[in-house]
Formats: sequence, C-alpha cells, structure tokens
Amino acid sequence: MSADDHPPILGTPLRAQWRDEEDTAAFAHRIADAMAQRSALRDLFIALHGDLGAGKTTFVRHLLRALGVQGRIKSPTYAVVEPHTAAGGLQVHHFDFYRFGDPREWDDAGFRDIFAGPGLKLAEWPGNAAGRIPVEDIAIKIEAMSDNDDTRSVTLTAHTAQGRALLDLMDGRA
Repeated sequence: MSADDHPPILGTPLRAQWRDEEDTAAFAHRIADAMAQRSALRDLFIALHGDLGAGKTTFVRHLLRALGVQGRIKSPTYAVVEPHTAAGGLQVHHFDFYRFGDPREWDDAGFRDIFAGPGLKLAEWPGNAAGRIPVEDIAIKIEAMSDNDDTRSVTLTAHTAQGRALLDLMDGRA
C-alpha cells in the first residue's frame, strides 16, 4: 500500500483509553454532544477499525443511544446495514462490512445512494469495502490493551475538515 492509498490526516489525532464499558459510553456521549453543537456534523462518515472483539459494535450501540435512538439496536453483521432514526430525525446507517465480499452487492444494495445522502454513517470493517466507500471523516481505531481486562486504547483521526471540526469540539479547541 502506498501513501496515496491513505486519506490525509488533518491535525493531531485524539487519543483516549477506555477502562470499561462505562468509559465507552461516556466517550460516545462526548461525540454525540460535539455533533449536537454543529448541524454540519450530522452528516459524518465514521469508520471503525479494530480486531474482532475490540468493541466496535459496543461503541456504536452507545453512540446510537447517546444520539437518542430508541428500541432494539441490532448488529448489522448479517444484514450488512441497519438503519436508525436518532433524535431530531437524524438518519443513521450502521454498516458492518465483515462479510462483504462482492462489489456488485454494493451497487445492488444502494449503498452508494446511502453514502451520498444526508445522515450519519458508521462502518465497521471499512477495509472490506475499500474502493467503494468515500473517505471517512473520522477513523476510530480501537485496540485491546491486554487479554486480561477490558481496557482499550482508542485513536480518532480526522481525514476531512468536517472530521477535524468534530475532534476540535471534543477536545475543547473550537
């Protein structure tokens, strides 16, 4: 992979450590609160990177709750995408490309239209849809610190001006 294959990084990444699920929920609320400060941040694409069991789906569930999604929140592992409506009518699409393998599925399922439309897009395993999905506004990398506890190292990297605006709000720089 060459340097041209990676989207640019805008500014300093935001780093955090989650000791437990409560930290994960609190961090999700920070993102939701930052998004609420600017209407332009309602149309983000956030890509989640991490190994199996890193906590990507758990984080998404907490973020969806923080955004006001009611009812059952299912993992899109088998359906590939689950749509949600958050507070204020915000449309959210949660993708899981773990089992994604056929590029024709992208076109047939209308994913291009979803990504081109308004709303928040959250994608687990975005590398499996490389070449199809747009540049992510924010990349969130979640890494387990050890096998003995639930501690996670989390890095948020902005690849667009919109992503940078979110990180600046979260970090108190805006």
